[in-house]
This record gives sequence, structure tokens and C-alpha cells, in this order.
Amino acid sequence: MGATLRALRALVLLLGFYLLSLGLLAALIGLDVLVFTWGHGPLTVKVGFITVLLAIPVVRGMLMLRTPKGDDGAGIQVTEADEPRLWALVRELAAEAGTRAPDRILLTGDVNAAVSEDPRLLGLLPGRRRLFLGVPLLTGLTEAQLRSVLAHEYGHFTGGDTRLSALVVRGRVQIGRVIGQFHAAADDKVAADRARQERASAKRIAKGKKAKQIDTTGVGATYRTMARIYTAYGKLYLRASLSTARGQEYAADLTAARIAGRDATASALREIPVLSASHDFYIDSYATLGLQARMLPPRGEFFGGFGRLLSAREAELVKLRSGLPEEPAGPYDSHPPIAERVRRIEALPADGRTDEAKDSALSLLTDPARTLAALEDAVLVDELLSYPRAADWQELLDASMAAGLSATQTPLHRALAGYTGQPATLPALLDVIDEGRLWRLAEQLPLSEEAAAAKGRAFREFVRPGLHRSLRTMVLAEFSSRSLLHWEFSWTRPATVRLPGWGSETEDDGPEAALEAAVDAALADHPDTTALRALLPPAVQNA
Repeated sequence: MGATLRALRALVLLLGFYLLSLGLLAALIGLDVLVFTWGHGPLTVKVGFITVLLAIPVVRGMLMLRTPKGDDGAGIQVTEADEPRLWALVRELAAEAGTRAPDRILLTGDVNAAVSEDPRLLGLLPGRRRLFLGVPLLTGLTEAQLRSVLAHEYGHFTGGDTRLSALVVRGRVQIGRVIGQFHAAADDKVAADRARQERASAKRIAKGKKAKQIDTTGVGATYRTMARIYTAYGKLYLRASLSTARGQEYAADLTAARIAGRDATASALREIPVLSASHDFYIDSYATLGLQARMLPPRGEFFGGFGRLLSAREAELVKLRSGLPEEPAGPYDSHPPIAERVRRIEALPADGRTDEAKDSALSLLTDPARTLAALEDAVLVDELLSYPRAADWQELLDASMAAGLSATQTPLHRALAGYTGQPATLPALLDVIDEGRLWRLAEQLPLSEEAAAAKGRAFREFVRPGLHRSLRTMVLAEFSSRSLLHWEFSWTRPATVRLPGWGSETEDDGPEAALEAAVDAALADHPDTTALRALLPPAVQNA
């Protein structure tokens, strides 16, 4: 579908909103005329009042004459003086695409690249252009892959997509605004009716009568019916506009292949979902590791550590790239499935251009370390920026694990406190075990029906795995509180606990093996805490 037809389609969809609104207003006016002609008394006043209330959200939605301006979001605006190499690449690719270069570049913290434009007169006149470029994307892509990504975004410029978006966005916002106003009115009516019923119930109780059950069923139904009408049109609007958007993505991919090459475009399309999944994992497992201890990674490492993760896990990423997400496109997806996009590009004839470079596109920046640090200031909220910085990732891990262990409340903690009526401490648990009351304590744990019905050895086998996990956690928390353990940081595997100074360091006879054996002995059919107490500091043994 050409730009002209897409523009006509967007305009028809927007006009459909106005026609729907005018039709509903006409129906409300017709109802008023009918009631005032044939009705009389309080009914005419009530109907007139209701129709006016229903007409207000419709009129407000129609009178939104300006397309809402998008929020640039958090990021760093960089000038040509700040980043000459990046700007040179941006201008070079714009020239090859035959389009005007962006007026602004904003570096963001997302695995994404996007363009936007502020057109005038509903897209008839061009406006200022912006390029949003995620620093994590620069970290994970090669320069050739970045060229493809930028060329794809320029394909949206050349196809007129960014200028047409003014029409599409305006319609979406107006429909959403009207739906929101009707739902808000319905919620207000429900709240008012509930408050009225609660006051009436309070009066009945004061008179010694039984309170009536509060029931707001059907309250606000008229407002919600109007909202459903606009919701139905909104779904049609979204399906029509987003199906067009998927065609725009295919066209932009072809622009990328023409400018940057088939292989670079295909590899970039394969890489982006891998980077997105990797970045989500990195943020959850590394960048925000210290939040429980109210500590941040070293300066610049909140985003900078992502590159370290990618380098360390390269072998895993190779496997991820070999497969492609096959999720089918839903009716409201603006992008086609990535697998289909890759297949279309790889089906193109070979053009002799390959992507053999391995260096990160982050090297295009004048001072990557400075940019990574500045991005933290621009993206992170003030509360996070007030946290102290760890000296290195190892310190961040140790602080995080210590904070987590100190705050841990296992089922065994809760059962022990209820059983003894005292704070749940490791010495108290060891005393309970030595007194032969372990299995009676275990009966206080949350149990499945099968476990609760079991007796003797069968019961012990049911509860022993959970007891083992909880007791091990209690021991580690005790060690942590006395700085007797640390955690081994790794970019390639989960953190491993290290208990220095106990026996040999071999795998079968090291501190971890000694701890496991001691916990097993304490939870045996005939419990023995001797080995576990021997591992503990004297202050704990004698507590």
C-alpha cells in the first residue's frame, strides 16, 4: 500500500471517529426530542440531564484539535560536537536513503532504535525529526548491524510513516480519551452509590436493625455501554492501523537490506531479540542486584556491565541466534513476527556484502565510559542515584546476599517462632533438635494433605527436603551476619557460596560438603547436631 493510500486510510479512520461521535450525539438529541414531545413531568428532566452527561465526554473527545506531542523520555541528547563519528554515520545513511537526517539524537537505556517526527497540518508538512538510539543496542551490535538498524528507521522516513503517524496517533488518543472519560464517570457513579448505601446501612445499624448488603450491580451501566461502543470502534481502528504498520516494517527492512546489505540486515534482525532477552536478564540479575542492600553497581556499570555479560556468555548467545521466535502476530501487533522478517531478508539474492566485524558499535562514541555514566544520571530515578556505589561487582554481590539472608523468613522460621513462642534463631532450633522435638516442630510447617496424613518415617521423608533448605538458609544467614562467608561472583553462572577456612578445598571435602553433611546429620531420623555445632562460631554454639 503506497503512502497516498495509507494517508487516505488513516484519514478515513479518523473521520470514522467523528462520524461515530456525531451519530451518537444525534441519537441523544433525538431521544431528548422524543421525550420532551411525548413525555411530561420529572421523566423529561431526568432524561435530559442524563443525555447531557453522556454528551459531555463525546464533545470533549471531538474538540481535541491538536495531535498530542510524544514524550521524548529519559536519555542523553548528543550534538554533532559531542559525537562526531555517530553523527557522520547518521548523515551518511540519510543521504543513501534519500531522506532528511534527524535534527536530534537521543541516547536511551533501551534495546531499541526508533524515529519520530512532529509534522504539521496532520502530516501534510514535515517537522522536526528525532532519532532514539539505545546504548545497550550499541553495546550488542556491530557497526554493520547498526547501519542496518538505522537504515531501517530511515525507511520509515522515506515511506512517510512518521508523518502519517500524526493522524493515526491522534485517532488512538481521541478514542482512548472518550473511553476513559466514560469509565471514569461510571466509576464515580458506583463510588457515590456505594457511599450512599453505606450511610444508609450505618443508620440502620444505629437503630438496631440489620444492615442491607451493598449492591452496585447495574450502576453506571449507561456510561459503560457508551464506552463499549467506542471500544468496539477502537479495536477496529487498531486492527486497521496496525496491519498497515506491519507492511511498513517489511518495506523498511527492504530499505535496510538495500543500504546496509542482506547479511548485515538479517544478522541484525536475529541479534535484536537475543539482545532484548539478554538485557532483561542482565537488569534483573546484575544491574539491580544491590537494590535490596540499597546499593548500586560501580559508576557507569549499571549499563556498562551489559557488555561484560555479552562477552562472557558468547557461547550461549550463539545458540540463541540459531533459533528464531515463532510467535504469530496478534491482531494488535505493530510488528510482524521476527522469524518471518528474517526469512524474507535471507530469501533475497546475495549482494556480496558480509558482516564480519566483531567490534561493538559502542566504539562509535567518543568516550563510551563517560556516556554510560551520564546515561545513569539521565535514566535512573533520584532515589536510586542516592544509593552508595559498590567498589566492584563482588562487593555488590556480597552486600546483596547479606541483606537477603538477614531478611529471609523461611517456613521453618515461622514454625519455630510459633512452636517456642520465642524469636526464631539458629541456637533455638538446635536446642529443639537436641531435645528430640524436631518432628513435632515439623508438624507446624505448611504441609500438603498427603504429608499431613503421613506418619513415622513416611512423614519424615515428606518434610525433610523443606527442612533441609530452611536449615541451610538459617546457617548461611548466621555465617553471613558474622562475615564468615562470601559469594563468588560470575558472569556465566549463578553466584556460588564460599565458606573459607574449613578443612580442605577439594570438592568432596570442602566447606560446602562439610555444611551439607552437618545439615543432613541434624535432620536424620535420629538427629545429631554435633557436626553442625562444630562448624559454628563459639558464640553461636554456647548461645
